[in-house]
Amino acid sequence: MNFNIIRAGRAVLHVTDIEKSRLFYEKLGFVVTDTDNGNLFLRGLEEHNHHSLWLKQKQEPAVEVISYKVTSEKDIDELESFFRRQGREVKRIKAGEQPAVGQTIRVQDITGIPIEFYAEMETVERLLQRYDLHTGAKVQRIDHFNCMVRDVETAYHYYLHKLDFACSEYTVGEHQKIWAAWLHRKPSVHDVAFMNGVGPRLHHIGFWLKDPMSLIDGCDVLAASGYSTNIERGPGRHGLSNAFFLYVRDPDGHRIELYNGDYLTSDPDFKPIKWDLDDPMRQTFWGHEAPDSWFDEASDVLDIQTGQKIALQQPKLKKSKPQFIM
Repeated sequence: MNFNIIRAGRAVLHVTDIEKSRLFYEKLGFVVTDTDNGNLFLRGLEEHNHHSLWLKQKQEPAVEVISYKVTSEKDIDELESFFRRQGREVKRIKAGEQPAVGQTIRVQDITGIPIEFYAEMETVERLLQRYDLHTGAKVQRIDHFNCMVRDVETAYHYYLHKLDFACSEYTVGEHQKIWAAWLHRKPSVHDVAFMNGVGPRLHHIGFWLKDPMSLIDGCDVLAASGYSTNIERGPGRHGLSNAFFLYVRDPDGHRIELYNGDYLTSDPDFKPIKWDLDDPMRQTFWGHEAPDSWFDEASDVLDIQTGQKIALQQPKLKKSKPQFIM
């Protein structure tokens, strides 16, 4: 069965102070679509959907769900049947039970990451040419998710052979075991990446920028606004994906990547690019190392049924020093 999954669509994050989060994300260059006493809906300048980031005020930071947009509600029904046939618990949320979004289904994927599928979301004004409103890094749109999981090979085969994703690049370690994989539905490098590590956790959410200079503008605005310590890594260029990157941490530690410069993957004869785990240019093309926080820290994810944090497991593959990338 072919599923009409279009792209990475949105993430729902729990934060502990909605006002602190709002100040940070506005400085970073996001647009506030709407807010109330416990919710903040954010989007990029290019986006015509209501939001790509929904922040909920809670007692502890966590990831409630990451979401993929599908073509129609028929796809939602087919995905629900598919997951139920596998014996997975599916949570269906009716239209009107979530702000701005039609009916959805949520399920724990094969790695334990909570994922959601939706077809309909309210539309809003695109601000692509409202240059008078472009601030910070001038965030354009959501691009991808990066997940830390204990067994990348299982995730890789499941998403390729069951959910019809394609692979753009991958990293292999000892005995040619897959250490990391970049998988896509839209014709770019990835909608989701799976990295070997303690998990399941969400390592980061990537947002597309219009040009590399926007990364520099983002750094300047964050530093001038008192957020210099929130800049974790970069600016730099990845070997994998060829993209320019900047990683920042929001007030609750959720990691955001600002991202520009990858390439087209739509050709049917495109061959995935293979990297060796020990290739130093794989991680950072210019050579500088990532900080320890990069290897150790990520956002906890929640059980879709209970709302409790998913228990963490050590990675299936071991290496003396963890290796993570984009």
